[in-house]
Amino acid sequence: MRLHAVRPLKPQERRPREDELAWKIAEVAADGAPDDPAALEMAAMRIVDDWAVAAAALNRPSVISARGAALDTGLRPRGATVIGCGDALFDPYRAGYANATAIRELDFNDSFFAADSSHPGDVIGPLAAVAQGRGLDGMALLRGIVTAYEIQVDLVKGIALNRYRIDHVAHLGPAVAAGIGTMLSLPVPVIYQAVNLAAQLAVSTRQTRKNRISSYKANAPGHVGQIAMLAVDRAMRGESSPAPVYEGDYGILAILLGGPEAEVQVPLPEPGEPKRAILETYPKEHSAGYHGQALIDLAYKMRDRIGPEDDIRDIVIRTKELTHLVMGSGAGDPEKWDPHASRETLDHSAMFIFTVALQDGVWDHDNSYAPDRVARPDTVALWRKVRTEADDAWTRAFTDPAPLDKAHGGRVVVTYADGSTYEEELRVANAHPRGARPFGPAEYRAKFLDLAGPAVDGVECARFLGAVERMMAGGLDDLTQLSLQARPGILREASPGLF
Repeated sequence: MRLHAVRPLKPQERRPREDELAWKIAEVAADGAPDDPAALEMAAMRIVDDWAVAAAALNRPSVISARGAALDTGLRPRGATVIGCGDALFDPYRAGYANATAIRELDFNDSFFAADSSHPGDVIGPLAAVAQGRGLDGMALLRGIVTAYEIQVDLVKGIALNRYRIDHVAHLGPAVAAGIGTMLSLPVPVIYQAVNLAAQLAVSTRQTRKNRISSYKANAPGHVGQIAMLAVDRAMRGESSPAPVYEGDYGILAILLGGPEAEVQVPLPEPGEPKRAILETYPKEHSAGYHGQALIDLAYKMRDRIGPEDDIRDIVIRTKELTHLVMGSGAGDPEKWDPHASRETLDHSAMFIFTVALQDGVWDHDNSYAPDRVARPDTVALWRKVRTEADDAWTRAFTDPAPLDKAHGGRVVVTYADGSTYEEELRVANAHPRGARPFGPAEYRAKFLDLAGPAVDGVECARFLGAVERMMAGGLDDLTQLSLQARPGILREASPGLF
């Protein structure tokens, strides 16, 4: 890997475009470096993971509306499949949007944290739609996914967004554009223009994940995926894009991310170096924000030892600052204790997540968020005794180490009415690569069968998993096999939109 120093240019200062970050990203996307077999296998497993969580979300409101927008465009002789609708083909722009929404809806696919945060698996829905629409084979898709993960992870390592209240999907746009560039074997100048435009248009504020969180949180990756597709289309047609998008004196760094004196260090693979960043990312075992994964596992560990809830005076979760600010008391959001809050808000409440996991000993993507379950009086009473505190030691254990060595958990201190305490801690979630039960191929398949089973029959599930196996072996020429047909009568219809 090579670190690239990136800073805003002074007014009237100019540099060759070959020195720009967008050009260097394009070079990585166009580089025919050797494939890393483990990275390709992980890309296939993340398709399984994404389709699993999408199948479980098929009748969530955001997914219904996004799917309706795709189906309203009508069938296409060349297009992309929509998860749940079998091998029928639709407009790839709308299909990619629908699938990305289904993938993100339950907050149940993978994560990565460094200077910023991300859900890198959000790249897969748009990439698969493009690959199907262009008639590409399975190996092309896997290579595109590996590139998109690489760019997403490298940008997250180098450029912080959250501290400036910019949403993390800003890194998703350039990553998807780069992945499409790899799949289509586009030349560097074309990918460069696409990365510029995708980066320019993918920026939005962090309000997406603040206060009463809306359904747009699920839509955001699909929206940005559409932006990236559009950017590639424009670049292929010869259009140019705002540049230098990162370094310009009116560009992303100077205006949004630190000002004229900002400087960042972005790592990117050397020419000819295999792309392995996907191997640094980690899956989710539970349907909740990633900062809650270890807290759920910790609650399971504590529940049989914690004693009667009426004896508890308060519960303090001592954790890293990011958890405290994003999912904890430090966010300053009373909605995080509100039993009438949206699901999107609840899955970003560490206090809610810990309370329900402690009481139930299980976590379900549907039942744990059911209104009657959330509003149960004993749950509300305990929930309001829980708060988070930012702890410097946990913050350092998250901030300083390499990505796979970061601590994502915390220490829970239970104080009882008599002043006695009970404490436990957990560094990372059990499913984390450094955890007690790291995910492997068997766990991804089990997650798929568990989540897809209620909506998709067993024969169809087996057919899909077989298609993924053939893809890993280099034998899947027809990517429409990466489809899922829901059971008859399962899918709900959307309300009509503009067209």
